[in-house]
Amino acid sequence: MSLPPNLTQPVYQPQPSNSSGGLQGLINMMHSFLGLVQPNKFPTDTLTRLIKHQVDVKDTEFHKEVLIYEAGFLVCAAIGLLFIFLVPLVGLCFCCCRCCGRCGGFLYQKQTKHTDCKRQAFFASVLVVTAILLAGDICAYVSNHRITQGVDRSFSIFNSTIDNLQTYLESIPQEIDEILDSSSVPLNKTNSSLLNIGATLGKNIKVQIGGAAEKALNTTEQLIGEIVRAEQELKNVNESGHRLQELQKELSRNLTTLRDKINETLKKCGKPCQNVSVDNLTTGANFSMVPNVSDPLQLLTDLMALDPKATIAKARKTLSEIPMKVTNQTETVVSDAQSQLHNVKQQIDDIRGNLSLLDAMKNLSGFTNDLVKAASSFEPDVVTYDNYRWIVGVVLCCLVLLITVLNVLGLLCGALGLDPQELPTRRSCLSNCGGLFLMASVGFSFLFAWLLMLLVLLTFLIGGNAYTLVCRPWNNGHLLEFLSTPGLFPELNLTRLLQLKSSDVTLSSLYMDCENNAPLWSTLHLDDMVSLDEFLNISKYTSDIDATLNKINISVDSTALLSDKQKHLIQNLSKTDGPMHMDFASILEQLNKNMTGQDLSALANQLDALAGEPKDENRTELQQQADELRAIQRFINANFIPEIQNLNSSIRSLQNSMPRILELAKSTLLQIEEAQTFMMKKTEEVVKNETSTFVHSILDLFTSYLDWAKAKIKEEVGRCKPAAWIVDTLNTVFCSYFVDSLNAFWFSLGWCTAFLLPSIILAVRLARFYRRMFADDIYEDDDTETMELSRQSMFKMPRAELRK
Repeated sequence: MSLPPNLTQPVYQPQPSNSSGGLQGLINMMHSFLGLVQPNKFPTDTLTRLIKHQVDVKDTEFHKEVLIYEAGFLVCAAIGLLFIFLVPLVGLCFCCCRCCGRCGGFLYQKQTKHTDCKRQAFFASVLVVTAILLAGDICAYVSNHRITQGVDRSFSIFNSTIDNLQTYLESIPQEIDEILDSSSVPLNKTNSSLLNIGATLGKNIKVQIGGAAEKALNTTEQLIGEIVRAEQELKNVNESGHRLQELQKELSRNLTTLRDKINETLKKCGKPCQNVSVDNLTTGANFSMVPNVSDPLQLLTDLMALDPKATIAKARKTLSEIPMKVTNQTETVVSDAQSQLHNVKQQIDDIRGNLSLLDAMKNLSGFTNDLVKAASSFEPDVVTYDNYRWIVGVVLCCLVLLITVLNVLGLLCGALGLDPQELPTRRSCLSNCGGLFLMASVGFSFLFAWLLMLLVLLTFLIGGNAYTLVCRPWNNGHLLEFLSTPGLFPELNLTRLLQLKSSDVTLSSLYMDCENNAPLWSTLHLDDMVSLDEFLNISKYTSDIDATLNKINISVDSTALLSDKQKHLIQNLSKTDGPMHMDFASILEQLNKNMTGQDLSALANQLDALAGEPKDENRTELQQQADELRAIQRFINANFIPEIQNLNSSIRSLQNSMPRILELAKSTLLQIEEAQTFMMKKTEEVVKNETSTFVHSILDLFTSYLDWAKAKIKEEVGRCKPAAWIVDTLNTVFCSYFVDSLNAFWFSLGWCTAFLLPSIILAVRLARFYRRMFADDIYEDDDTETMELSRQSMFKMPRAELRK
């Protein structure tokens, strides 16, 4: 029985990519920073007590516990608030001081021999800080854009995820149907076995009953073949022996007559013929010694006259008709069994309606459809508000970019327009513009830094807590364990949602099992709800078939393999001292002798020689008698030799076949007796055993199918990897696309805001090296060696002088 090795697996849409979009290094730094800010573990106990209303939110101890947990965020928030308050205040004070000629407001720059080194150091520092600001601004822009990409992709990802869930939910009934539909394999196999009961059960009965009979019949056929050949050889012996005896009589008469004639002629010849003698001119072999084979021949003829071949053919026909008899005798039982098969098919089909799990799958499928509709209704609003958010993010990035551009313009104009040999009061307009750009950068930094820090602080508190309270415990499994806490979230009670009886199924255990692509049976502990051993009990479906097939009653007529008379004749053949015991040694000895006592050809040659002597009056008679001798020799060669060869061949054949006939006759009698005894005593037992084996083979088909069905249901149905994909997809969308991107945005914007402070300080210091001064210095040493810093006048002591 060929059952499918594996169930057909559904095809799912690919999972969303968890790629960081080139920001992995930034995200890793942000995660490390949040790890320092919030090193505490997930507050399982606190949240549990809060959700279960076991703590008063107004209780100072609860507030203290929350503050301790959020200490890192509170410290960062305090720093941010100080930044938001102090930077505008410092900027205001700075502006007031500048207006009063303080803090660099008085355009005078003292010139020293280290002025160039200072300018270059400040230039490099501002350049580095500007590069850091630009890098942070780029990261902030990319992160801001990545949030928008996440929003754009989230709905399509959500739809594909729901499609995968729908596919998974639909695949479960399909896999159940595939398993149940596979019941057609044993049903069709059983039906085929019933329709071909003659070729299956009948053939097996025939093999069992006819095994011994076939062996006996085959041996009997071999015996008959030997008998047919032996009968023919005996006939040949009988005929050849009779003809040789007749020919021997004729030869003896001819030799006697010719011998007398030759003796008379030799007497007339006298002395010249005295050396010729014909005393041995007589017959040599004695064919009267050919044994009489009438008795064995008659025995064989009598046996063949009983036509044992027909008896064997009749026995074989009776055995070959066993399958047809089985078919005819089981026609009613087969019809009833086929009706039972139809009932079994109906009962197996009814299993679909009894699986409440399939109804739960339908309910979940309807729920997912409602989710898709609800999500689609929110999509336009979400996209619209995200566009507003994107614009705000771009504006913030542009503010940082404005400060960065002003720094870059200040560095370029200052570096390109400055002549180090020129007096500070005579610096070029390009150099002066560079200084003004740097001061503009300082002004905008004071103007926007507090606003940037305010937005960074808000997004930091939102995104940072989202990561530490949701994403980080989600990734390490603590969140699912928390959500699986018994009684904490009744709406997430899988036992109630899926109508399960086991309370061991939680979100955490479900996710872990589905992550390993476990089947639904073990994941949901369906053994507690559905007992497959009881539900697919073999006796429930096959008891009727078993009862019907056990009504099979087959009778097989026994047949005589040989008649009593045939067995009696074969028994006579098997006797060692019976008719078939013949001795051919004496006749074989005679067959090897010469036909005449004297060589006729040699005697004829002697007579020819005597007839050739001159003046012999008996020449004519001698020649005639020599010719007669040669004629007799030709007669012997033409008649005796073929008959002798024929007789010799038949005797040789009989010598070989007679022992085989004796052996086969004994073996035939023994095997016929054993086969006949077996058929008389064991036929009923064989029929019963083979019928029982046939019935068990039918039941084994269902047993194999049900074992296969149980294994498939327990091991393959509803492999829930797609369910884990849903959690992973939500994690990817929420944590990777939104939370990580939001955190990367405030982290980038935060470092830009932090680096605005060194940018302000360094830009103010560098601007003095590029702006045009209102006063310059003149230096004079004690050795009357003067270094002129002003071409208008010289003094011994340096002092500041206003430009005229």
